[in-house]
Amino acid sequence: MSAAKETVKSVCAIQWVAFTTIVIKEVRRFMRIWQQTLLPPAITMTLYFIIFGNLIGSRIGKMDGVDYMSFIVPGLIMMSVITNAYGNVASSFFGNKFQRCIEELMVSPIHPLVILAGYVVGGVVRGVMVGVIVTLLSLYFTDLKLHNLPVVIIVTILSATLFALGGFINAIFATKFDDITIIPTFIITPLTYLGGVFYSISLLPDFWQDVSLLNPILYMVNSFRYGILGISDVNVGVSIVMLVGFIVLLSAFSVWLLKRGTGMRS
Repeated sequence: MSAAKETVKSVCAIQWVAFTTIVIKEVRRFMRIWQQTLLPPAITMTLYFIIFGNLIGSRIGKMDGVDYMSFIVPGLIMMSVITNAYGNVASSFFGNKFQRCIEELMVSPIHPLVILAGYVVGGVVRGVMVGVIVTLLSLYFTDLKLHNLPVVIIVTILSATLFALGGFINAIFATKFDDITIIPTFIITPLTYLGGVFYSISLLPDFWQDVSLLNPILYMVNSFRYGILGISDVNVGVSIVMLVGFIVLLSAFSVWLLKRGTGMRS
């Protein structure tokens, strides 16, 4: 009996070491080139604050009872979180696959779930770091007051996790570097701009409000906005349940792809 326990402990120790190693490698990777991974999003969001918040926002006035700058800040923070979480995992995993480094992981005793978790956590760390940077920058333009900190933390982590999983799946199916830019360019970016970052869907006609409810990013942006400002176009509880459900589905799909070796065995 004790021998079986020792075996289980040994296996768990090996998996834990593998997980922490992947996470540390991922964090070091994007921190080593912070000028390319952390600085550009900060500059881009600062331009959004200046152009949309100060210049255009001063003419718009208020949106849902708050000044326009305060209204768009939560959406811009969330946009930076999800795009960076997605991009980090997509580029890193595909880079390892392209260099055939991933084959070492595939033949090792590391469980596919551990491999997935390591890359996803690395993406979440980058997404959250960029989100924190953008939040600090936003304080120069507006005075943010947290309405519900637990909601802010939960929605941020869940959203970053979901998009990190999306980046992982994108990297698995990608066959060249251009493939990892297709989904962000043609799917994520349009959905982000149509996800209530710059406006409230209450301004839309009834038909387009119903169409907007099919956009998953709308739920992330509005739930995050609720955590900061206390206003939302959607039910926050439903949004969190949806995020958890999608994470479970994409995690199971990703592990299944890893076990089959999809996109990694030629």
